[in-house]
Amino acid sequence: MNAKQAAGYRAAEWVKDGMTVGLGTGSTAYYAIEKIGEMVRDGLRIRAIATSNASEELAVKYQIPLIQAGEVDKLDLAIDGADEVDPQMALIKGGGGALLREKLVAINSDRFIVIADQGKMVSSLGRFKLPIELVPFCYEWTLRELKSRYDIPFELRMQGDQLYVTDNGNYIVDAAFGQITDPARLSEELKAMTGVVEHGLFVGIAQTVVIGYEDGRTEIKEAPCSNQ
Repeated sequence: MNAKQAAGYRAAEWVKDGMTVGLGTGSTAYYAIEKIGEMVRDGLRIRAIATSNASEELAVKYQIPLIQAGEVDKLDLAIDGADEVDPQMALIKGGGGALLREKLVAINSDRFIVIADQGKMVSSLGRFKLPIELVPFCYEWTLRELKSRYDIPFELRMQGDQLYVTDNGNYIVDAAFGQITDPARLSEELKAMTGVVEHGLFVGIAQTVVIGYEDGRTEIKEAPCSNQ
């Protein structure tokens, strides 16, 4: 069992009969979905919302019942990976391009569990480029405004020789901020910009982090105010 699988399988233990669950996106979330699928096969009764087309396909493969957001007021639980996790449990997410749906699901869940291998744990965010999702209309102007505010490299994400397009039909620019000393302030600044749909800073959202190690061990970190 590798580190990602260990974290994903451990997080699946929080899923209980009758819950509504948010299914994350990415290589670590894959293992959580896989384990939840095994539990459903063994009789677990849940309903789920997937954060990407890829995760939706996985849920269908494992016969996890899917619902629409309008069918519930809130989710009991969401499980998702992260590209970086700092000691305050602030995150960078969006390497897989699903940051908008991931954040919507995370903030509308009673508990948001982050799963990560030990390599994703950092002393401060920013080594991983920060994904910023842009409206395609006049995206050049939004990118120009970003460059004028922050003197750092910005790179439009590509897929082959075409601009990468999210499941929501938007573009992503990856920003090389380097060390982010105040994630909360940067989060507010970016969110306030017209043309920016969402960004990959998740601050004050995660209640639980499950860290996986290559020897199969896991470690649990809880936010100070989370419900045990």
